[in-house]
Amino acid sequence: MAILPDTWIKEQAKAGMITPFADGQRSEGIISYGVSSYGYDARVAREFMIFTNVDNAVVDPKNFSETAFVERTTDCCIIPPNSFVLARTVEYFKIPRDVLVVCLGKSTYARCGIIVNVTPLEPEWEGHVTLEFSNTTPLPAKIYANEGACQFLFFRGETPPEVSYKDRKGKYMGQIDVTPPRIL
Repeated sequence: MAILPDTWIKEQAKAGMITPFADGQRSEGIISYGVSSYGYDARVAREFMIFTNVDNAVVDPKNFSETAFVERTTDCCIIPPNSFVLARTVEYFKIPRDVLVVCLGKSTYARCGIIVNVTPLEPEWEGHVTLEFSNTTPLPAKIYANEGACQFLFFRGETPPEVSYKDRKGKYMGQIDVTPPRIL
């Protein structure tokens, strides 16, 4: 399995793999985003779901209560201390059948105690990626909309899989909004 370079990412973006697509790094006065040597730094959109325990909800991935979140549309989201926020990418991704995508957090956020978590984007998955930002600090932390949030790395398998995410009709296929956990 080989990591794919900027030339491949740009070629695939022209074919619709990443929309909208920034064909170079944008970084002046902001947290950088756009294509890099071996990846794509995606932006976080303005829609946030902030975890709160006002209703004494229990976090249960098999029976998730959306009352555990407060929704905000804003240019700057404050994550409470030792809490987390769900958001989504500005970019819409359409992953090729023979590619697996791994996401890593930006060092700018990591150095502030803010961790970004995303599961791999599987072959033929598509949608806006739901991002989870964890504030590991005892202080409130900021996330900036329309700026870089994480880097996606693209790996091509030796052969396409027998069954892709699209083939098995995965539960997060085609997601548009911030998507909390769900069980089918």
